[in-house]
Amino acid sequence: MRKQISPEEIANRLQNGEEVFIIDVRETGEVSGGKIPGAKNIPLGQIALRKSELEKEKNYVVVCQSGNRSKAACGILGALGFKVEDMIGGMNDWKGKLE
Repeated sequence: MRKQISPEEIANRLQNGEEVFIIDVRETGEVSGGKIPGAKNIPLGQIALRKSELEKEKNYVVVCQSGNRSKAACGILGALGFKVEDMIGGMNDWKGKLE
C-alpha cells in the first residue's frame, strides 16, 4: 500500500521547520511556474536514471500537477527501495508558498 499525504500536512511540516524532502516529477517547463520551496525537480521520465541523486535513508514526498505522475513515480521509487509518500491532489491542491 502506497502512503499518501495531503498538501496541508506537507505545508504544516514545512511551517513547523521539519526537514521535508520533496521530489517534483513535473516537466521542467511546468516547474518554472512555481514549485514547493526546496523541492527537487526530477521529471517522471528521468526518475530511474537519476536515482543516484537520492538517498535511501531519507523519506521523500513525491509531487506532480494532479497526482497521477506522482503515483507512478512512487511505484518506481518504491520498487527501487526508496521510502516515498504520494502528495494527493498534486500542485492543483497546493495552497502554500511557491518558489
